This record gives sequence, C-alpha cells and structure tokens, in this order.
Amino acid sequence: MKNPGRSNHSDPVSVFILLGFPCTWETQMFLFSLFSVTYVLTLVGNLCIICSVWWDRCLHTPMYVLLANFSFLEIWYVTSTVPNMLANFLSETSTISFSGCFLQFYFFFSMGTTETFLLSAMAFDRYLAICRPLHYPTVMTVERCIRTGACCWVCGFSCFLLPVYLISQLPFCGPNTIDHFLCDPGPLIKLSCVPAPAIEITCGILNSVLIFATFFFITGSYTLVIRAVLKVPTAEGRHKAFSTCGSHMAVVSLFYGSIMVMYVSPTADNLAGIHKIVTLFYSVLTPLFNPLIYSLRNKEMNKALRKLLTSVRFGQSQPLKN
Repeated sequence: MKNPGRSNHSDPVSVFILLGFPCTWETQMFLFSLFSVTYVLTLVGNLCIICSVWWDRCLHTPMYVLLANFSFLEIWYVTSTVPNMLANFLSETSTISFSGCFLQFYFFFSMGTTETFLLSAMAFDRYLAICRPLHYPTVMTVERCIRTGACCWVCGFSCFLLPVYLISQLPFCGPNTIDHFLCDPGPLIKLSCVPAPAIEITCGILNSVLIFATFFFITGSYTLVIRAVLKVPTAEGRHKAFSTCGSHMAVVSLFYGSIMVMYVSPTADNLAGIHKIVTLFYSVLTPLFNPLIYSLRNKEMNKALRKLLTSVRFGQSQPLKN
C-alpha cells in the first residue's frame, strides 16, 4: 500500500497530514482528555468575562468593553486549532484538506495579529486613564472604544491575506506531512517543490514588524504609566493604579514571550518538539490563563463574576445593577 505521507511528484497535493504528537494510543487518549478539558475551561472562562461585562452596568466602560472583545477573540482563537487537534487524536490518518489547511493558517494568524492590536489598544486605554485622566472621558468613550475594537479586527484580518495567498500558490507535489498540530507557514514553505526565499523573507519581515511594532508600543505605554504611578503620593493610590494594569502586563508577557520565540522568522531552525510546545503555550494555554488572570487580579471583575453566578443561580434575567 502507498505511504499516505508521500505523494507522487507529478500529482499536486490535495491533503496534508498533521503529525501532531506521535505517541502511543493510551498517551493520545490522555492528551485528548487533557486538551478537551482545557478547551472547555477556556470557553467557559472567557464566556464568563463576556457575560459579566454585558450584564453588569458598572463594567460598561472602555476598559471592560475592550476586555470583553479580547475574551471573544480568545474563544475563536483557541477554536481555530483545538477542535481539529482533538479530532486528529481520534483519527488514524490525521489529514486536513488543502483548502482547510490554508483556512486554518489564515484564521489562526489573523486572530493572533488581532490579539496584538487589541493588547495595544488596551495598553493605550490604560495610558490615557492614568496619564491623561482629565482627557480620558472625552477621548476614550465607549462608542470610540467599540470602533477601535472593530478597527483591530479589520486590520488583523487584513495583514495575512497576502502571505496566505503567496504560500497557497506554491507548488506542493509531496511529501505532504507537516510535523506540527496546525498548518504553520514555516513547515508549509518547506514542503514546496521549489525554493521560495522571497516569500520566506516577506513572512519574516511581516511577522517582525507586527510583533515588534505592537510590543514597543505596549512597552512604551506601560513605561509612561509606571512613571506616572510612581509619582502618586499615596501607597493606596499607587496600588490601585498598578492593579488595573497588572493583569494586562501579565497577559502581554505571556503572549509576547512565546510568539517572539517562534515567528520572527517563520522557518527558523527550531526543534519540532520545542516548536510544538511553545505554540501550544500561546495558542492553547494563554487563552486559558487570561480569564484567571483578569478575574483573580481585578476586584471589579471578581465582584461582577460573583454577581453573574448569583443571577444565574436565581434565574435573574435583567442586567445587573450596582
């Protein structure tokens, strides 16, 4: 029987095989259970944040509107990869169609890019609130905040149109095996029948610009925030200001710390195993940690979550008040 991992070089590739995590059946079942629980907890945690912001009028402010937008993004971000990964644990072939592979590539990286823009918007919101408090109510209204969020989505989903198109036009004639659990541009470029240094450089430059431009913007915003907070005369005031920014900085550190390792150069010579682990961290574990970080470190969100649970328990259907 023909090896499904290789194709005849005269025939174009119609499916790819995602190797995922090669291991025994028992280990695959353990990983399936682990990631299933992780996925469900991620959905529940982020949905709780969205519902809390929606129902509690106290949280109808730009900061929490952006947070709800961010949680909505995290739900779709993790959904772009985990369901397919779970299906592959139960499959003997672990195949994904050519079009399905590039759709996953597009949506996964577009939502990752949108996340960098939303984190930048959240950092700018905190800068205005702490460093320009008198201008904040007029500059960052809820309506403007919603438009900012929409702009982040549009820009995020526009950036990877060209890379996806260029890579999809490469000739793929075999082998068709990707040593990953998702369709990543680096392994895809390596599977091309012809060298594609121009596309590789284009992807590397795009990733570098997106990652470092947003990272430096966020770092600059929080540097100004920290300088302003340190000038607050009372310890209580400093603690309150830091508490509103601590969650954001924790999420930024988790997310950027991992993506900088991976995607500054899309075909960097990383060991496949390390590549998968780091990708798992920012694509699966970070969306799980985010609701915990925001709920545990933020008293207002903690209070809103308790109100939400109480309202669900007693069947309250009206938005929550003070």
